[in-house]
Amino acid sequence: MQIILCDSAEEVGRRAADLVEARMRQGPAVLGLATGSSPASTYAELIRRHREEGLSFRDATAFTLDEYAGLPADHPQSYSSTIRREFVDSVDLPLARLHTPRGDAGDLVAEAVRYDAAIVDAGGVDVQLLGLGANGHIGFNEPTSSLRSRTRVKTLSSATRQANARFFEDDGEEVPKLCLTQGLGTIGESRQAVLVALGTTKASAVRAMVEGPVSAFCPGSVLQLHPKAVVVLDPEAAARLTLLEYYREAQALDDELS
Repeated sequence: MQIILCDSAEEVGRRAADLVEARMRQGPAVLGLATGSSPASTYAELIRRHREEGLSFRDATAFTLDEYAGLPADHPQSYSSTIRREFVDSVDLPLARLHTPRGDAGDLVAEAVRYDAAIVDAGGVDVQLLGLGANGHIGFNEPTSSLRSRTRVKTLSSATRQANARFFEDDGEEVPKLCLTQGLGTIGESRQAVLVALGTTKASAVRAMVEGPVSAFCPGSVLQLHPKAVVVLDPEAAARLTLLEYYREAQALDDELS
């Protein structure tokens, strides 16, 4: 696991965008897209590079991490709508190659199986962007999720629903209690995983993910088993890491050699 320490949210976005761009420049890529506040600066930087530096997504394919159960794709708070609003509609990624689980599918279990198979059929994810919940979840894999889990239906914890409630206030609706999410096993098959975390509320989860045991209690800790996981942090999110000075030394050497 590589740790990249940044001075600000904007630098987090730049460093994460560097990793996405590096893969994009190699040819057609399959991207895994997270939603939420954590990757916002990454998407902002990728949009800027598209507009100002010619970074193109026209040959890319993208799969989102998760979706609320019961919401149609055109619902304003669905992740299908959110990823378009926050990223896809501002770049040249063809909508036909943007894939999101169907939250309004009649058979959610069958939809989860179909979505997992679609990722495999596309050749797998080249770069998977991830955020980290305060309880250690990645995607919507709540604590006690199986480390080998596939895309499936999950029950959202009250803490996750409370954290996301602010997005639903204008609609007068409650956060759905169920979701479809890529599993930890699915995420682990990505060729590169790039997790971004910001702020003091994520510091404990970051420490558990990076330095704690690999445990279903902290789902993000499964990235310790990933062959190419990169964790990009602002100072607040990194503040509780025990080996902070070592990560700085390793980063300085890596930057010098690159």
